[in-house]
Amino acid sequence: MTDQYVLTLSCPDKKGIVHAVSSYLFITGCNIEDSQQFGDQDTGLFFMRVHFSAEAPVTVEKLRASFAAVGDSFQMDWQIHLADEPMRIILMVSKFGHCLNDLLFRARIGALPVEIAAVVSNHDEFAELVGSYGIPFQHIPVTKENKAEAEAQLLELVRTENVELVVLARYMQVLSDDLCKQLNGRIINIHHSFLPSFKGAKPYHQAHARGVKLIGATAHYVTADLDEGPIIEQEVERVGHGVTPEQLVAVGRDVECQALARAVKWHAEHRILLNGRRTVVFA
Repeated sequence: MTDQYVLTLSCPDKKGIVHAVSSYLFITGCNIEDSQQFGDQDTGLFFMRVHFSAEAPVTVEKLRASFAAVGDSFQMDWQIHLADEPMRIILMVSKFGHCLNDLLFRARIGALPVEIAAVVSNHDEFAELVGSYGIPFQHIPVTKENKAEAEAQLLELVRTENVELVVLARYMQVLSDDLCKQLNGRIINIHHSFLPSFKGAKPYHQAHARGVKLIGATAHYVTADLDEGPIIEQEVERVGHGVTPEQLVAVGRDVECQALARAVKWHAEHRILLNGRRTVVFA
């Protein structure tokens, strides 16, 4: 039986990295199916994603143990994952359900390599929708008084359900700095505009007032700096001068769904590597 694996790594750029990785895989009886790499001249870092296959007695545990020496020799930040193992995720939503509905459906039909462990919301509007998919729905109200307790519940759920990614599918609450740090690189948000423009309330109305010709949405990792996290994906749609704010909202919903779905898919396939305030995406 042949298993599929993904190796991702980043490290200071220097000669011999690709040779060391390919030699290690050859020696351990692995076969490279696909390889992508990028050297960033600005940061001096090298990034690589390798999809490879191997037969027993090779296992992911043995690969992780034996690759450590290669990683140490190049000061690598690296990970090895089973490629066919779906990533366990939590979806979070408030009162706008288009992204939630889109992700639930994509996961159901196998378009996303994820397993949705739960849906968490500070409202209960979508409990019936989530229940129709056979997925646990957890209502965690959030107020100024209980914010710390609510976030503690979320972290406990992440821990007990072995969740690797939290997706803010239009979850309209600002997360604390502490939560952002604890889940660094593991929370994706969809912002309802083409960052860094039109922040704050009613972005599509702001866009309409400015007469924009492109409607956009931005999927990004969440950091303590509101809407300033590393950008993963952006989607745009051209609009004419005759559209209304309500029509812009409808267009915006579509591009939000597209951008967020691609970001979740790429993260679950281990295609995204953090590069400071930016990302490297091997799509």
